[in-house]
Amino acid sequence: QAYLSYSNIAALTHLARKPGWDITKTLDNIKIWTHEEGAVLSFKVEMQVKVPSHVAFSLLSDFSLRQRWDRHFLTCKVLQAVSEEEKIYHVTSAPMTGHQPRDFVVLVSQRQPCRPQEPYTVAVRSVTLRTVPPSPEFCRSEILCAGFQIHSNSSSSCTVCYFNQVTSGVMPYLAANLTGSSKSIEDTALECIKFLE
Repeated sequence: QAYLSYSNIAALTHLARKPGWDITKTLDNIKIWTHEEGAVLSFKVEMQVKVPSHVAFSLLSDFSLRQRWDRHFLTCKVLQAVSEEEKIYHVTSAPMTGHQPRDFVVLVSQRQPCRPQEPYTVAVRSVTLRTVPPSPEFCRSEILCAGFQIHSNSSSSCTVCYFNQVTSGVMPYLAANLTGSSKSIEDTALECIKFLE
């Protein structure tokens, strides 16, 4: 368990630090970046938010609040509180046209910064729990690496970066999006900012 939570945080930190991010879109408070490496596509959404970083961190690290701003989350319940900083959730997401509804079993690890210049981190990855086997009504999907880094800008504002390393399980939600025919990433980011502020 300790290894899983460490590797969860480490994978997100590694993804955030990768060189070669390309900016694909800039709006008022939102920037969207992509990173391609072989068959793996990652994206980053950078949001400017007018709340202190610790407030954004406490709201984003509680995944049971996620349905309030992310319409892809249909249900989200805590399966296991591993520690104060680690929880395992079962998430179901709404079906896309022509696709079965999906579900995920994820470990959410949160870390406060050790040093002032470091970000708050909320890392997410799929895990397997014997008590929650795949069910026929959902297509069990996997999150390789996703999460938030929250950087403080001032006592009343912060930059929230959302990362996701995209697998085929998440792809239907993004394919239309990154080609520009859908605005789901932008809309979700705007909802997230509204929720935090």
